[in-house]
Amino acid sequence: MSIKLIRQALNGNGRLPRMWRSHSLKDRYDAVIIGGGAHGLACAYYLACEHGITDVAVLEKRYIGSGGSGRNTAIIRSNYLTPEGVRFYNESVKLYEQMATELDFNVMFSQRGHLTLAHTDGAVNTMRRRAEVNRLEGVASYLIRPDEIARLCPCLDVSDHPRYPILAALYHPPGGIIRHDAVVWGYAHHADVRGVHIHQQTEVTGVEVQNGKVTGVETNRGRIKTGTVLNATAGWGSTIADMAGVKMPLTTFPLQACVTEPLKPFLDVVVVSGSLHVYISQSDRGELVMGASVDPFASYSMEGSLSFLEGIAGHVLELFPSLSQVRILRQWAGLCDMSPDYSPIMGFTPVEGFLVDVGWGTYGFKASPICGKMLAECIATGRTPDLIAPFCLSRFEDGRLVGEKGAASVGH
Repeated sequence: MSIKLIRQALNGNGRLPRMWRSHSLKDRYDAVIIGGGAHGLACAYYLACEHGITDVAVLEKRYIGSGGSGRNTAIIRSNYLTPEGVRFYNESVKLYEQMATELDFNVMFSQRGHLTLAHTDGAVNTMRRRAEVNRLEGVASYLIRPDEIARLCPCLDVSDHPRYPILAALYHPPGGIIRHDAVVWGYAHHADVRGVHIHQQTEVTGVEVQNGKVTGVETNRGRIKTGTVLNATAGWGSTIADMAGVKMPLTTFPLQACVTEPLKPFLDVVVVSGSLHVYISQSDRGELVMGASVDPFASYSMEGSLSFLEGIAGHVLELFPSLSQVRILRQWAGLCDMSPDYSPIMGFTPVEGFLVDVGWGTYGFKASPICGKMLAECIATGRTPDLIAPFCLSRFEDGRLVGEKGAASVGH
């Protein structure tokens, strides 16, 4: 227990200080960040912490963390397919590993291991390729067979009875889960402490551009003058970009998830099956957190569906037959902006002063710390860091795609 918690417990009044404050909306800021999720708040934190830029406004149309940051299933990993992706996500995992110490806030990062199952010979070959790419980039990732899978996850059916028997798996020891709300709150608190203004219930209705340069934003609370705007939204990336006259090659899909009633701890690793389109982990409260791939249609709906529950229940039971009597408590959905190569879009755009951190599909939360750090460097220096250069918007015109579909088809 930290000294801070002991002091709070002994202060006598039983009230904790506010994590961040409310401010009047100023008519000018050095930088405006659209999106009050983990990406936007991380960027604000690193702008203030590492570059001394504190005249920053974070604008969120609802409440902090109400979008993708509060709707994801909180899985962290770096075992991607391309060298560019592996390097990028590995740096994010490193920042997650030191986050609790850096923010003096327990984000509950549990590196319990991550299993990506292979049910076909083709999938086994893909896992072998991913393992080699990961190890070349210094990331722990191994191809393991059913006997080792059974040791790591005894409740998983590794027999030859299922319709899709498990032939192998990609084992990624650094992978795990985290408390996503804690990440949002930690970044918001420390950005606020350093002078950043966090504005909730503040919706951006327009982005002003004059002579090819950003000059301000319009909100439901008034106009803000600024020369720098970061679009760090999930689900609305193309909508905000359109306001600045920047076209984004993004399509928005709903992604659903659900949780069961609490159970005694039995699932130590995160389990993912690309063939069955399902992933599952157990939270610290005992709930099984489950999800699938994005819905098969483009939409801005965040309603749950019966077809999702039917599909995921059947696929989970193929992997874990013993869960047949477990009850699902609730389900929800979020919005995912998917790019043509299943990789994000980060950095500068043709409009001077308008930057983007969008197109994260189903895997944006994993990248929150490193995205914030890199986009803060972009804003502060006017240069694109080498780590995110492959993910620039111009790659779609130049034909330099970063194809991650093989490692992100399920999303986790």
